[in-house]
Amino acid sequence: MAAHKTIYEFTVKDSEGRDVSLEKYRGQVLIIVNVASKCGFTSSNYKQLKQLSDKYHDLGLRVAAFPCNQFGGQEPGCELDVRNFVKDNYDYEPDLYAKINVNGAQAEPLYTFLKKEQGGTLIDAIKWNFTKFLINRKGQVVKRYAPTTEPAKMEADIERYLEEQD
Repeated sequence: MAAHKTIYEFTVKDSEGRDVSLEKYRGQVLIIVNVASKCGFTSSNYKQLKQLSDKYHDLGLRVAAFPCNQFGGQEPGCELDVRNFVKDNYDYEPDLYAKINVNGAQAEPLYTFLKKEQGGTLIDAIKWNFTKFLINRKGQVVKRYAPTTEPAKMEADIERYLEEQD
């Protein structure tokens, strides 16, 4: 099997268990992020992701959030709990997908690809909640951001990729 070249080659489960082809993001700029509701980074990330979404949605920015409970058990709820938490606390509804593993033998294949395309500092494994990947309009993984990088700090990169044509 040939190696994957873009995110468009992946199908993932949405928060209701339905298959979703990431082809749906063709021509968009996308932030893919592993999320958790009980993390110290939760509030700043959701608030700033919402601000970025509100500001750039009409220009083609989308956010794909993947709940993950691999770090300190900080995403214990089901997908419905996560959806309600984000909506109720941040008035925000990113594209929410099924709870996944981002590391290890059971890692979601999309995350195996993301880590291969944009390795981390020292190791490629996802180190914590709210690791963010920026995807250009061609479906290519162009940048990786540490959990400690606030989404607002991604704005210049987002603008640059929004200006590109697919």
